[in-house]
Amino acid sequence: MTTNIMANYSYGEHCFEEIPEVLKPYRIKSVAFIGGKRALASSEDDVRAVLEKANIAVTGSFIYGTDSTQSNIDKLVANPQVQKADAIFGFGGGKALDTAKMVAKALNKDTFTFPTICSNCSAGTAIAVVYNDDHSLLRYGYPDSPLHIFINTRVIAEAPEKYFWAGIGDGISKAPEVEHAIKEAKKRGLTAFPHTATLGEAVALSSKDAFYRYGQQGLEDVRNNKPSRAVEEIALDIVVSTGYASNLVNQPDFYYNSCHAHAFYNGTTAIQREGEFLHGVVVSYGVLVLHAYFNEQEELERVAAFNKKLGLPTTLSDLNLSEKDIPKIVEVALTTNEYRNTPFDPEKFAEAIRTVDRLGQQL
Repeated sequence: MTTNIMANYSYGEHCFEEIPEVLKPYRIKSVAFIGGKRALASSEDDVRAVLEKANIAVTGSFIYGTDSTQSNIDKLVANPQVQKADAIFGFGGGKALDTAKMVAKALNKDTFTFPTICSNCSAGTAIAVVYNDDHSLLRYGYPDSPLHIFINTRVIAEAPEKYFWAGIGDGISKAPEVEHAIKEAKKRGLTAFPHTATLGEAVALSSKDAFYRYGQQGLEDVRNNKPSRAVEEIALDIVVSTGYASNLVNQPDFYYNSCHAHAFYNGTTAIQREGEFLHGVVVSYGVLVLHAYFNEQEELERVAAFNKKLGLPTTLSDLNLSEKDIPKIVEVALTTNEYRNTPFDPEKFAEAIRTVDRLGQQL
């Protein structure tokens, strides 16, 4: 495959008004809505009003469930109202949008996404995380990239702040994970990196500074439901910059999209515990693990201080985990896509988790 499709995007408080012009080249006359309950409540009426004026039909609106499980995907694929739509409109955060993308892939339909929160970059990526019904990781799916993303900063600013908070936590992983995945590949003897991977690394690195520059202010503005410049910068960094990077470094011939931080996250999905721990929140601890693993003390301390300032986790107890969980986390991490593509030493990985925990307890 030598064609790369990168989602176009519209952003701002009034971006829904651009939907008819965006759809026109694709000759789309009907769409099906798939999303979370709160996501649809936040945006469905406004989008329907725009579509109605443009004589574009909505075949149905469907709450996807609460997780991007294979069973939820299968139910929607079998739904006749979903089947007869020309395209899928996905509303919500990562799990809702991953479900919508996988449904569209199964039915060979185009996807347009409406991130009502920006907890991760799924609105623009050609990758999806698919879970078992018990919420443990099943596999990664590889849908087509959405054709267009509608990033309504008013909707994002009015959403619960915890999702924006988690998005920052996930976003800070992109630059160091891509950078280290490529460095490790070079250490293993790979020298002829294709243009796509090189471009993906550059985009990933370009996304880094905005999180540290605008993150704290953006979080404060979301807390006050204010669609500010800081909210816009963080939303675009999460949805567009890291999304583009993911698509470029995640190809049939290579994978440099994630490594240690997401291996840690995926390992924690096997630990049954009380509490809500959003993907990006856990990944932010994984970023610290990555820097500890590679003995990057200055960056480890800088990111730990940033996490502490924003209330992101710096200790295992912040995630309702303890040192006794580390062997299981490592065991599961060794089965992940991240480990297969960027192998790491299990004992060193375990020690990095402990190192972060000790540092966090000192902050």
